[in-house]
Amino acid sequence: MPAVGAAMAAAAVLIGAAPAPVCRDLGTGHPSEATAESVAPGLPSLGDGRATPPLPGFCRVTGTLRPVAGSRIGYELWMPSADAWTGRFQMVGNGGYSSTLPTAAMADALRRGSAVVATDTGHRGDDPDFARGRPESIVDWGWRSVHLTAIAAKSIGRRYYGRPATYTYFNGCSTGGHQAMTEAQRFPADFDGIVAGAPGSDRVRLNAAFLWQYLANHRPGQDDAPILGAGDLALLQRHSFASCKARIDPSDDWLADPLSCRPVPSALLCAPGRTTGCLTAEKVTAARAMYSGARDPRTGTQLTFPWLPGSETGWSGYWANPQKPDEPARANFWRVWAFDDPYWNWWHAAFARDLAATQARLSPIIDAQNPDLSRFRARGGKLLHYHGLADPVVSPLDTLAYRSSVMRAMQLTPERLATWFRLFLVPGMGHCAGGPGFTAFDAQTAIEHWVENGRPPDALSTTSSRQPGRTRLLRPVGAPTS
Repeated sequence: MPAVGAAMAAAAVLIGAAPAPVCRDLGTGHPSEATAESVAPGLPSLGDGRATPPLPGFCRVTGTLRPVAGSRIGYELWMPSADAWTGRFQMVGNGGYSSTLPTAAMADALRRGSAVVATDTGHRGDDPDFARGRPESIVDWGWRSVHLTAIAAKSIGRRYYGRPATYTYFNGCSTGGHQAMTEAQRFPADFDGIVAGAPGSDRVRLNAAFLWQYLANHRPGQDDAPILGAGDLALLQRHSFASCKARIDPSDDWLADPLSCRPVPSALLCAPGRTTGCLTAEKVTAARAMYSGARDPRTGTQLTFPWLPGSETGWSGYWANPQKPDEPARANFWRVWAFDDPYWNWWHAAFARDLAATQARLSPIIDAQNPDLSRFRARGGKLLHYHGLADPVVSPLDTLAYRSSVMRAMQLTPERLATWFRLFLVPGMGHCAGGPGFTAFDAQTAIEHWVENGRPPDALSTTSSRQPGRTRLLRPVGAPTS
């Protein structure tokens, strides 16, 4: 690993009138550029719009890492006072391609008494075009920023508290889940317990799936209007609810088992003379393509994972760029990351060939698909994986395929896998949170009990915002109950 830059310069600045933890000189030997400030108790808001309790006082370290020329990784580390610290160190993950720090998740961890850190993943902005002319920023986003930030933050915490953390955790969803899986695969010594939600860790294939949705939903060469609109997606979703497996409770307005659901779009084909509440032949064809995912026209090989029935109304958020609806979502991933070609055009692409070329170029840097987690398992690591079954952003089929690949590569039965890796599939949950189902649960407490007390999560207690006071138990896939 290359050297990480120049020495750290720390300065203490008192904010507010109330007593605050003293950010004493953290030393000058750490390979980082950083400043520290003491934040007094009572900071009321972090701008996330939630009604949350005030924050306790903490030491806030803002730092920059420059591991190689062309790389600049920013981070923030929040450390509670020594008497409030539980001995836990936690890192929280990011979303999409955004550099925004997840301050709400950081605040939650701080209130629990953990030292908590997050990174900007090595760039500014929220579009893949941040890598234009900055190839090292792709490496930063892909794996380097989280790993080096974790090392730096743990070192600073060790000096601040006078001892290392007792337990270390990573918790993230979406890109944060992708980061979580990258850590388990590449750097198994970084964290004792990892929570990975809806990771989309087969990132090249995920972007290809977004592209497929766009191509399937437009006439060739015509970008001005999609074939299926929001009303058609709602019709398809109602068809899924009506034709697929019964719900847990008759009042549930989501699918309990969309994996067994096989909707038939042709059942919605308009009869002669009918124009509403049905689909034209062209729309039926587009819907079939989306339910099937992309296949290689020459070999028939499945190239992308389709999304599950019951998630249809969310598809429109990712088949096109919301700011430029006449181009596919994440078009700059292909223009900048994959081909470094500002003139790349999706209608001139050969889907199977270009996907393979992009995987050869980028998968070793940004994908987290290595099924060999033996090093993570050998050091006692625990992995709690979850995914909403109504997710319209990352297909749960991606998550299930990865779990199967781990069992094959490591020659594990479901029972042996469950001793250190458990997957929870959440009916009625969208991407990372929300949705009509029982979708709220405390994964962080579950992973802490597992790591610290040897108590694996045989079930998660879940709640619903739509049915206050009611709970349901969510069982892991393929795991025995104790």
